[in-house]
Amino acid sequence: MHIAKCLHTAILVSDLAKSEWFYGTVLALPKVDRVLKFPGAWYQVGEYQIHLIADPSIRIELHNREKWGRNAHIAFAVADLEAAKTQLLANDCPIQTSASGRAALFTQDPDGNTIELSQG
Repeated sequence: MHIAKCLHTAILVSDLAKSEWFYGTVLALPKVDRVLKFPGAWYQVGEYQIHLIADPSIRIELHNREKWGRNAHIAFAVADLEAAKTQLLANDCPIQTSASGRAALFTQDPDGNTIELSQG
């Protein structure tokens, strides 16, 4: 087997409207048209996509509350980590800096899914 590239990540969300605000407005990801019949929203990141799938019963729990990077998460490279941090704080999003000391921080979407942002 040879895997050529990663196509998308599906993220379960309990409140689609709140999640669309986070991924579309706070993270400023462009929304992609979709024709599927179940509630959700797709967002583009280069050649990669984030698929939000609505599930009102979903409950996300951090296994490691001290170091968010040691939980299941998705990582994005950003051009300006300080600008990203400012954007997150302006929107009352929680943040945690990387414990490793590298130029990275972690935040959470409205359901508590962990997102890593790294200077890149």
